[in-house]
Amino acid sequence: MSLHGTDAYRDLDDLPTLVRRAVRASRRHGFGYSCRPEQGRLLQLLAAGAPHRVGETGTGCGVGLAWLASGAPHGARLVSVERDRERARIATEVFQGRDHVEVIHGDWRLIDDHGPYDLLVLDGGGQGKGDGVADPARLLAPGGVVVIDDFTPATTWPPRFNGAPDLSRLHWLEHPDLHATELRLAPDLSVVVGTRLPAA
Repeated sequence: MSLHGTDAYRDLDDLPTLVRRAVRASRRHGFGYSCRPEQGRLLQLLAAGAPHRVGETGTGCGVGLAWLASGAPHGARLVSVERDRERARIATEVFQGRDHVEVIHGDWRLIDDHGPYDLLVLDGGGQGKGDGVADPARLLAPGGVVVIDDFTPATTWPPRFNGAPDLSRLHWLEHPDLHATELRLAPDLSVVVGTRLPAA
């Protein structure tokens, strides 16, 4: 979820139908923290290479999930977990009639029950950034990709946050089960993307 993310869609017309629908729902219900368009386009691209299963934590009102669903190939199943009951209900309405997309209300750890994933998007504003909260070796299929969102681009090495080493970002960039890098999507927005390495 991104601060003022919903506002970032104000002047955009070239959006997938599902994304427009989710943005309208976000605006209607006053949810301002949607996935930004820069990240959404990356998710759409990555989803195109996820043939079987896509997972997400932090659904919000479904904007990021809409980008994923717009890119995912026919036959792929998508699961997203949202901790807020009302937002989960709103997102479920956005995807009504799309049986390959499931929104679950509950703790983000419920994502474990539906893997392993070809692509997993962890909400960087929540538990996705913490040390040891998600095990890519368990959650990702071999060669699967994980995305951790909502970082501010690093300008130093090691990356720093509030004057100290950014341990959350380093956790993912140096994770022994991943080949990972940081991608700058905008001057104020970056994500960490990692591919699960083959088992030793």
